[in-house]
Amino acid sequence: MASDLQRIQSLPTWLVGRLAARGRGMVADAIAVEGLKLMHHAVLAATAEYGPITQADLGRRLAVDPKDMVGALNHLQKEGLVLRAPDPSDRRKNAVTVTPEGTAALTRCAALAKAANAELLAPLTPDEQKQLMALLTRLHEAAENPA
Repeated sequence: MASDLQRIQSLPTWLVGRLAARGRGMVADAIAVEGLKLMHHAVLAATAEYGPITQADLGRRLAVDPKDMVGALNHLQKEGLVLRAPDPSDRRKNAVTVTPEGTAALTRCAALAKAANAELLAPLTPDEQKQLMALLTRLHEAAENPA
């Protein structure tokens, strides 16, 4: 008979959570060589995609507390990866843009994250990897758009 712990550890939520934590750790370790944390990577990617964008809009898009956003942007600006300047449409706000150095760092981080994910999925065959991604995508979409 399975113990209470074994029952918990056999739940999909437990398994997915443990795997997600392992994967996040692997990606975090990989991009650390760029001097970036996961939050920095997300802010840099969102800035590249949506910029120029106000700090407030960036925080809303990423669901990041304003003080945490300021800290992340301070780090990215200090490293020369983003630039903050008064927003032309509302000079009381700062608009954030990615620099060419930021774009290059983002490209390197994407390659590092891809390699970390490949390592995470290495125990699976290529077909199993595709199947897992399809199933995870389906679950994610269902959770985002409940019927």
